[in-house]
Amino acid sequence: MKTPPLPPGSTIGIMGTGQLGRMLAAAAAKLGFKVIIYGPDKTPPAAQLANEHICASYEARDALELFAQKVDVATYEFENIPVSTVGLLIKYGASVRPGHEVLEVCQDRLFEKQFLQKLGLMTAPYWDVKSPHDLEIALKDMEGSGILKTRRMGYDGKGQVRLGQGDDPQTAFKACGGVPAILEEFVEFDCEISQIAMRGQGGEVSFFDPPHNLHKDGILHQSHVPANISLEVSEEARHLTASILEEIDYIGVLTVEFFWSSRKGLMANEIAPRVHNSGHWTVEACVSSQFEQHIRAIAGWPLGSSARHSNAVMTNLIGEDVKGWSDLIKNPHIALTLYGKEEARQGRKMGHTVETSPL
Repeated sequence: MKTPPLPPGSTIGIMGTGQLGRMLAAAAAKLGFKVIIYGPDKTPPAAQLANEHICASYEARDALELFAQKVDVATYEFENIPVSTVGLLIKYGASVRPGHEVLEVCQDRLFEKQFLQKLGLMTAPYWDVKSPHDLEIALKDMEGSGILKTRRMGYDGKGQVRLGQGDDPQTAFKACGGVPAILEEFVEFDCEISQIAMRGQGGEVSFFDPPHNLHKDGILHQSHVPANISLEVSEEARHLTASILEEIDYIGVLTVEFFWSSRKGLMANEIAPRVHNSGHWTVEACVSSQFEQHIRAIAGWPLGSSARHSNAVMTNLIGEDVKGWSDLIKNPHIALTLYGKEEARQGRKMGHTVETSPL
């Protein structure tokens, strides 16, 4: 249901306190909103930019009720916010955008694959794996190889085990935590792209140009825009993503990761119901960034322009990479964004750079 747009000075609540929450807070401040973030970490990146930080667990009812009372609309920066938490916020009177329906899909890889296929999107072949015996049978169907992924909580290469000929199913299942999982067939593809889209309260939909994504050790390394794909492939990615937005009456920014194969076509990998790492370049290369678009959508404002005025290469700074900041700032063609994290651990996203060039 469309509601009146929130006026500047209203309060945006953000569940989650990482770098995406930090950049959402910056975008909200740009538009004149106040921001309250919520999450259990004591000194998180988003707290440095927010007006207030409620430091509490996602199950703390008193804190959730306080948060709900203080904000005019709530959103989330990552997809593993408990569905029950969103339910409590709604019970306490908060408007939450996007709603809990998309979390129920995206928090479980099996449900996500089933949802995508129901809408007619092609995915990699997969098997439901509840035990080592299930994995053994699935591997036989897949000629001994595949990627075992936990159904819940995996990200940035975590919760995944690659299996090849002769690997032991018992060992692999244990390495994945001994929890329900899916086994995905290895997919041969020409490139991976992500379609970042946004939908407003009135049903209007807009898209950013899809970047070509490169990974290292299961973590996004770079996103290149424009991607080396045809206009027809780009239009298909938009059409498929729009079908997801419409199916769940989504409000805000949503990202679909696709594999593109010249032999098989577009295959959906996963849905991210939020702003996305592969869209950080939109700050420097577009009229309205993904962060501003999300704030506009949840606040009931018209969407901004997603037009791109520059080509861009976004590079993640992982772990010790951030120690090269002093060299990076000497390059006048590079925009540096640091996340304010205190410790540069291996595999941890510490910041990113964006290098732009004329269209």
